[in-house]
Amino acid sequence: MRITTTKLEELPIADAVLAASEQAEMVRIWIADGDQVVTLSPRLWNDPGAWGLMLVDITRHVASAYESQGLDQKATLERIRAAMNAEWSTPTD
Repeated sequence: MRITTTKLEELPIADAVLAASEQAEMVRIWIADGDQVVTLSPRLWNDPGAWGLMLVDITRHVASAYESQGLDQKATLERIRAAMNAEWSTPTD
């Protein structure tokens, strides 16, 4: 998959996070020279299943973002699920 930008574009921190009395950064993900680079905090939850819930929530946010660009949200979720299933079956790295 190709990325659509070649320069570092740091995402802004949401106002809700800045205003919160408690916050924790969970994960940062970059594409660097074509490779995915991830840093994360594995001690946020005692149950690693909580990451599954968070990943589903993120997937829904992604589908919503694509919907705002004119794509069908349900079709986007199905495409993401198909790609995830393929990656589970045959990891690309």
